[in-house]
Amino acid sequence: MQARLDPHSLQLFETGARYHMYHALAMGLTAFAIRDGAAPAATVACSFFLSGILLFSGSLYLLALAGARGFAVVTPLGGVCFLIGWGALAFAATRMKV
Repeated sequence: MQARLDPHSLQLFETGARYHMYHALAMGLTAFAIRDGAAPAATVACSFFLSGILLFSGSLYLLALAGARGFAVVTPLGGVCFLIGWGALAFAATRMKV
């Protein structure tokens, strides 16, 4: 892939892939929180993580691979989705029964 992408595009792609990986793992963490009273908040967290992956990482992939600069405006919305997802996961953690 390095032969086809300039250094800036490669950096964008790597950033998208890194955040994609982190938040895919975070979606796995929500599986531990989906029980009892924490299930609704954990479900919300998982939904926002998925939305963030699609918006944030997806827009970076499109920008890096296709040069689609129009999609760059949705990247911050994906970041906000990630933040909401982490907040919802933290809230779900407070609702878990130990």
